[in-house]
Amino acid sequence: MQGEKDTDHQLMPLDSFSGSLSTRVHLVLKDAILSLFYKPGEILRKTEICETLGVSRSPVTEAVAKLAAEGLVEVVPQAGTFVSRFSMDDIREGAFLREALEVAAVEYVALNITDQQKVLLRRNLRMQEALAEDGDVEGFLQMDADMHNLIMSFTGFKRLATLADTTWTQVSRARHLHMPTPGRMQSSVAEHAAIVAAIIDGDPETAKQAIRNHVRQLVKYIEPLETERPELFKPV
Repeated sequence: MQGEKDTDHQLMPLDSFSGSLSTRVHLVLKDAILSLFYKPGEILRKTEICETLGVSRSPVTEAVAKLAAEGLVEVVPQAGTFVSRFSMDDIREGAFLREALEVAAVEYVALNITDQQKVLLRRNLRMQEALAEDGDVEGFLQMDADMHNLIMSFTGFKRLATLADTTWTQVSRARHLHMPTPGRMQSSVAEHAAIVAAIIDGDPETAKQAIRNHVRQLVKYIEPLETERPELFKPV
């Protein structure tokens, strides 16, 4: 596995992001780690990254420090910088926190959603269905994230989406392992459809149960991977 690259996903260009140079390098590398372009346990070679992105060593070093603070890489003195392996404890904790935030969000949104917000959710769901039908995993995952972010944004609480993303980092990365499983995208669309329908119907209790089921399904799909792909996980 180490050293192999996902041909469906490459390092994004720096101009895909805004901010300082080190911020953009950080976001490029973070995207590469979350998408599994860089695999758990793989060494990050700063010289290679500098050459690929056309930057000096300083912004790469700053970016790596941010990734280490986020738990996405481990810096081992005299050995190098390695992409962190998955931890089921971290994944379960992240899912627990994300569930709490999403349950509160869908309850609020179901009681306060506007007609324009309903249009946005329906449109997003249609795009998910098309991407799942086409087998476009990366496109589907992006549209999936967009749906959850829409719901968070509909609460009007500006820091909520950022907080939710922080709790979800490790789960988001692990989802790239299980989402290509045959039928999983279609199951996710069905789970999302249940959430959206309950929100649009103004039914907070059903919306809360639907989001709980969705988050717990994700963890259920990820858990077997610890046995099936032990090289990607931290030793128990």
